[in-house]
Amino acid sequence: MEDGKADMMSAILKIKRIYAAPGAEDGYRVLVDRLWPRGMTKVDAQLDQWGKSLAPSSDLRKGWNHDPERFAEFARFYRRELDQNPHVDEFLEVLDAQQTVTLLYAAKDEKVNHAVVLRDYLLDQVD
Repeated sequence: MEDGKADMMSAILKIKRIYAAPGAEDGYRVLVDRLWPRGMTKVDAQLDQWGKSLAPSSDLRKGWNHDPERFAEFARFYRRELDQNPHVDEFLEVLDAQQTVTLLYAAKDEKVNHAVVLRDYLLDQVD
């Protein structure tokens, strides 16, 4: 996997709200929410993958409740979940095969959401 990690460092990893219009610059589009976004059709989503296994557990998500004041605490617990998640290594292999990957999420806050934590976590895995 060492070679895959080196290759991934040159890939672009983005995050974007699922409700924003898809674009060619998105590359490989992955929804990283456990629940399907309200009002979004599968056709409109234009997904390459639904990575719900990478999303925070339901208990963690509900306990956090998108409270910005608890974001650092949420991020710490979510990273622990990711450390124990066997799907992370599988997803790193998927990332290795792509030039650009966009992690899609439904949360309203573009700075305080789990996709930010996931992106940073994945980038840490390839350093």
